[in-house]
Order: sequence, then C-alpha cells, then structure tokens
Amino acid sequence: MTEVIEIDGAKLHYTRQGEGQPIVLMHGWGCDNSTMASIAAVAKNYGEVFNVDFPGFGASPEPSEVWGVEDYTKLIEGMVRKLGLKNPVMLGHSFGGRVGLLYSSRNPVKKLILVDAAGVKPRRSLGYYLKVYSFKLSKKLMYMLYGKEKAEKKIEERRKKSASSDYAKATPRMRAILSKVVNEDLKHVMPSISAPTLLIWGENDTATPLQDAKIMERLIPDAGLVSFPGCGHFSFLDNPAQFAAVLKSFLAS
Repeated sequence: MTEVIEIDGAKLHYTRQGEGQPIVLMHGWGCDNSTMASIAAVAKNYGEVFNVDFPGFGASPEPSEVWGVEDYTKLIEGMVRKLGLKNPVMLGHSFGGRVGLLYSSRNPVKKLILVDAAGVKPRRSLGYYLKVYSFKLSKKLMYMLYGKEKAEKKIEERRKKSASSDYAKATPRMRAILSKVVNEDLKHVMPSISAPTLLIWGENDTATPLQDAKIMERLIPDAGLVSFPGCGHFSFLDNPAQFAAVLKSFLAS
C-alpha cells in the first residue's frame, strides 16, 4: 500500500506491507522504492516494511533546497517519530546506507543492514583533481570568451560527456545534492553504532568497493561482512537467492 507523510513541509512517499517489527528500506541514488521491491518481498515476512522514496526520487518531490545526508536523515527521523516506529530495523543500499549509518549512530535501532553502502569518502587520484580543477578553469575561460548564455550551453555539453550517468540525468538541484553528499565522509559516526550490523557486498562493486565494507566492519563495533563473488553494486539483484538467504538468517536471529 502506497502512503505519503509530510514532515517539515517535505512530502515523503513510501509503501507499507507486512506487520510486526518495523523495517525501513532506503534505496540508492538514482533509484526509488521499486528497486528495493525484491528485498521488501523477503523482509515483509519478518515485520512491517516501510519502503521509502527519498525526496527527489520516485513519487517524492525533490527538496526545496540543496540537502545533505543530515537533511535526509532528519526526514527519516521525522517519519519514524511521526509513525511511532519503535527500534526499527534499518536497511540501506548505496546512498540509503549513508542515511542508515547516520541514523543508527544517534537513534535506537534493533538492527542495521548495509548493502553495498556509501559512507566512506572515495579516494581521489591526482588525475581526478587535475580533471576537476581544469574543468573549473575552463568554465571561467568560457564565460570570458562566449558570455553567460553560450558558455552555459557549452559547459552543460561537456558535463554530459564527462559526468557520471547519475549526475547527467539529474536536475540542477539534484546534481548539487549529489555533489554534496558524495563527498560526506561518515567514518567518524561508525564507532557510535551499537546495533548488530550486517554488511552485504558484491566483491566486484566499483561504486562502493569491498574495501569500504572492510573499513565499516572494522569501525562499527558489532558488524559482520558477507560478500558475494561475481556481484557488483546491486548485489541483491545480481544474486537474489543468496542475498535472500543471508537476509532471512539475520532478520530471524
């Protein structure tokens, strides 16, 4: 069943199914709650599943200003509080893992499940920084040479050619949000997470490498890691049977 809740002026759409222990599912960047449908189908047998559309994705309108992980986390905190969910299980994939990390570091949580989760700031090569700063310099030169309107068209064309698919498909505001959240490092909150934590990862994940999971396993006090060979950033879709088996075991324990 699809529902909507308003928290501090932001409308959050979500689906609800099952009953019992509250389980909150949080999707990754560029996705929506339909991406998590296979997880919800398993989790609903172990509790009441709240599968959210983050603002800017699915049916939830994008934020009215540039948000960071803190803002998305406050929204989930507001939802949990308003719906009266007690000690929920939090499950986040990719970007949803960022929110799960921050939420669980400062709120009562029964269990935390991080699936190919973001939260460790990517290591940047010298080539990356050269690319970024050369792009900034070329922007200034374009404005000087072509004027504002023509320069912005050329800059947009260059962005589409060089940017990630997530960035290229996003609206200007969601691009600004992506640029902000992708650089937020959450290692400092990980030692504050007391809930039993399950890390599920694809060993071939290039978006959030397995090394990130090992850092989380080391920093989160009660964490365990399960990795799937041959799987990428969407390990729950690459190997649904094994993922379901691991998830069932953790939720039932």
